[in-house]
Amino acid sequence: MRVAVAIVPEVRELLREDPRELLALLEEIHDEDLADLLKLLDEPEAMVLLEQLDADSAADVFERLDEHEQSELIARFGARRLAPIVSEMAPDDRVDFIESLPATLSAALLNQLDDEAKAEVEQLIGFPDDTAGGLMTTELVRVDPDLHVNQVIDRIREQGDEAETVYHVYGVEPGGRLSGVASLRDLILADGGATFRDVMSEQVYSLSPEMDQEEVARLLRKYDFTAMPVVDARDRLLGIVTVDDVMDAVEEEQDEDVQLLGAVQPIDETYFNTGVFTFLKKRAPWLAILFFGQFVTESVLRYYDPVIEAVTQLTFYLPLLISTGGNSGSQSASLIIRGLATGDILLRDWWRVFTRELAQGLLLGFMLAGVGAGRVLWVGDGVEMAITIGVTVVVIVIAGCTVGAMLPFALSRFGFDPATSSTPFIATLVDVMGILLYLSVARVVLAEAIAAAAPG
Repeated sequence: MRVAVAIVPEVRELLREDPRELLALLEEIHDEDLADLLKLLDEPEAMVLLEQLDADSAADVFERLDEHEQSELIARFGARRLAPIVSEMAPDDRVDFIESLPATLSAALLNQLDDEAKAEVEQLIGFPDDTAGGLMTTELVRVDPDLHVNQVIDRIREQGDEAETVYHVYGVEPGGRLSGVASLRDLILADGGATFRDVMSEQVYSLSPEMDQEEVARLLRKYDFTAMPVVDARDRLLGIVTVDDVMDAVEEEQDEDVQLLGAVQPIDETYFNTGVFTFLKKRAPWLAILFFGQFVTESVLRYYDPVIEAVTQLTFYLPLLISTGGNSGSQSASLIIRGLATGDILLRDWWRVFTRELAQGLLLGFMLAGVGAGRVLWVGDGVEMAITIGVTVVVIVIAGCTVGAMLPFALSRFGFDPATSSTPFIATLVDVMGILLYLSVARVVLAEAIAAAAPG
């Protein structure tokens, strides 16, 4: 952004005096910095700047704008004016952009695209955004396996500008079946007279178009690939998914999980581009659920009111115990949610996780119980109160760890995002359990004190 801010005055001066001289200034500037520059300019200025670039360069810059900024340019200046730029976008980015537009605007833009771009959109638009099919691009280097290596390298030179990546070349049989893959390094080191079939590897790790983007990211990370081909049920090559597309998808998933962990329904736009009423719609339902959940806490306290009245010291330790249960539950939930997301933990591992969390809860509980009981004795609230706090801490930490760990499994089992078991939700649930446990233990351990304080 610093580069863009530094050149804004000069760019505006050239826009007023001679826009054609902009090219000399902009040709050495990175596309990302040009996108930042567009955000700092007024919409008419941004449009003039885009029109000074060739369609390929303008598309590279346009792709880096936020969706709402792209939509505003289309809405203001029309589909006809921006269609040449959109036609040169990468197919996957083009589809994402068109799907983000209102129906009437997307239809108008689709009609203005060139035939090749329109065909690519129609091929990709049927796949959900969060699948390999939704992430893939059709711009890749594919060759007849019987071509000689020298011919393949010539083909790379011809198609390289249009391809998403040239580091891998795919051998495709007549009819579209993927038969093998070779890296650019393999081709450069091979004898020029050898055929591509001699060089390629027939063991190809591929993706199905329906595969979830999290699984795609896991496979790319596992095998350390920069790209993977997407094939249909007949092994026909549909496209490739590159690591940069997966990184974008993973970032979106992480944003969604972070919002869910904070008890906010996922928001697509940035903070300042989201309206107040959108925030209300996304936040209010969760807050209402959590608010009504606290009514249960109030009912439990009301039910045990005679116990609290008899031993007033019990109220002093309520915040301590509630927060301990909520914190332990949130820790466990966060670990399991992350493990499920990365594939380190599978649904079938629930029993192993349960036993581990049970053991950790027991150890952590005894450790904290010793500290808590010592504090009770130090302030002079008596041995019985120390026992009450100690026992409660052990039980509540065990409950927090096991419930916090098992809830993401339960949600995943029924098809929900495990991140829905957010920190506030876990805290509210464990609050109720903690109060029930605390006051139940107190009624048993402090029975004599409660009886002595009873009227009559």
